[in-house]
Amino acid sequence: MAEASRRHQVGTPKHKLKYRKEVEIRTTLQELLVYFIFLINLCILTFGIVNPHMYYLNKVMSSLFLDTSVPGDERTNFKSIRSITDFWKFMEGPLLEGLYWDSWYNNQQLYNLKNSSRIYYENILLGVPRVRQLKVRNNTCKVYPSFQSLMSECYGKYTSGNEDLSDFGLRHNTEWKYSTSNSNSPWHWGFVGVYGNGGYIFTLSKSKYETKDKFIDLRLHSWITRATRVIFIDFSLYNANVNLFCIIRLVAEFPATGGILTSWQFYSVKLLRYVSYYDYFLASCEITFCIFLVVFTTQEVKKIKEFKSAYFKSIWNWIELLLLVLCFMAISFNAYCNIQIFLSLGQLLENTEKYSDFYYLAYWHIHYNNVIAITIFFAWIKIFKFISFNKTMSQLSSTLSRCIKDIVGFAIMFFIIFFAYAQLGFLVFGSQVDDFSTFQNSIFAQFRIVLGDFNFAGIQQANRILGPIYFITFIFFVFFVLLNMFLAIINDTYSEVKADYSIGRRPDFELGKMIKNSYKNALDKLKLKKDQKDEDKEMKRSGDLVEQARREGFDENEIQRAAQMKKWKERLEQKYYSTEIEDDYQPVTQQEFRDGTTTKYKMKFSECLTK
Repeated sequence: MAEASRRHQVGTPKHKLKYRKEVEIRTTLQELLVYFIFLINLCILTFGIVNPHMYYLNKVMSSLFLDTSVPGDERTNFKSIRSITDFWKFMEGPLLEGLYWDSWYNNQQLYNLKNSSRIYYENILLGVPRVRQLKVRNNTCKVYPSFQSLMSECYGKYTSGNEDLSDFGLRHNTEWKYSTSNSNSPWHWGFVGVYGNGGYIFTLSKSKYETKDKFIDLRLHSWITRATRVIFIDFSLYNANVNLFCIIRLVAEFPATGGILTSWQFYSVKLLRYVSYYDYFLASCEITFCIFLVVFTTQEVKKIKEFKSAYFKSIWNWIELLLLVLCFMAISFNAYCNIQIFLSLGQLLENTEKYSDFYYLAYWHIHYNNVIAITIFFAWIKIFKFISFNKTMSQLSSTLSRCIKDIVGFAIMFFIIFFAYAQLGFLVFGSQVDDFSTFQNSIFAQFRIVLGDFNFAGIQQANRILGPIYFITFIFFVFFVLLNMFLAIINDTYSEVKADYSIGRRPDFELGKMIKNSYKNALDKLKLKKDQKDEDKEMKRSGDLVEQARREGFDENEIQRAAQMKKWKERLEQKYYSTEIEDDYQPVTQQEFRDGTTTKYKMKFSECLTK
């Protein structure tokens, strides 16, 4: 490519080459300005999706249903449930009191309870809550023959193949009969399994006392059995003051080991998108976003047709394609969410006596937020494509591009040692320390150790011999050796890049020069630039510096060598910097820079002297 560039420059007049570069720089600057407009528009869209009210609504609801203690036992709440007895206490206590707000603080009734409950007097309960249970069949695992006399039943972990579909218990109501799923909700990913839809379902009543009697009846007739593997509590709220829906799911998993593992999901989403004037402004930004997307897509298609396979050799082109794919995904998710809300919202609100399944709407809306968040991330990363006009930023990008091979080789060595320690920690401490309970947790725990967050007491208690040995050797090899090697690679490469830039081996910052020249031209037109008299004063000031150097004791040879060095540097930059050095750009080592033995620059220096 360098030879082809030289031949092109030899056969092209200098004024034409300069004109082409100016056109290219002007085009790049125009692309930068257009892209900044696109980025500002995208930022407005992303900030319009999320607002602080979402956090406060989630916080107040989680405090109500997760932190409220069981009456008579302040240490028991939903987070601390560990037994079936604690679960029923929560259902008949904090859950019941949290769902049914039947009066004001002075016992004054403010609204018709048959319509809907209003949690914290501001959040309308949509429909009625639903409780759903999934079970497994008996004999889904095998009991060792020696223990069959002690235990004849065996209930394995939950899988779709082990799920129990038969009726049980009283068999006369829906909560005792298996119901197939007619919902679009996705499967739930829990701590110990992935759970499907359907199950043994019952919905709560509008009346608080009827619901309490229902809970007592289910508890007395053992609705929860040894075969139970998970129970979901789902309900949805709407706050008209901030136009937000809050979809809540409380999950209690019953693993095959016994006990209960609790988890929860609080999704505050804005399903009614276009209500206020600001919402309509966001709608106009969405239309602008689509126009930008069409323009950018057309440009990339033209580039692919023009450059063909060479187009895919640039990392920035791959980032451009990834950004376009993410933008199309965001538009698809947004369109799907709006269509589903338009088709389903009226049906969900039509019957207040049934459970309103807003979970799948919130699920897709959260995925849309995730896609748009990743999109804005890569949109900001793309700005690095346009920062070559800045010397400091160009040094950083040159450092990363030059040391990428060394970093890849270092990463292979690093992760070999890192995964070896992760497997060691998982096998030795996995059964006793939560941070090492799974192989994935072991990997994350080791990253936390590198950052200084670790539980040495737990490791030592799990194994008094291997625990300290594991910890000390991991800190020594990974923290003191490998991480310092990584920093040394970056530091050494950065020093080489700075050395290259200091002697003129650097990219031509012509975009920066163009901006500077445009600024000077504007000053000239506005008559704000220094006149010739000021420039003469500066020349006179440089002569005064020579006289000052003589008075301070410098001899004439030293002053002449300094002047020659300054002239040589200026002539080198004027004659060779923008044409030949740019094409013959090669890295120079620190030793070559110190010794000053670079052959090419010696030749150019001799040419300057002869001329």
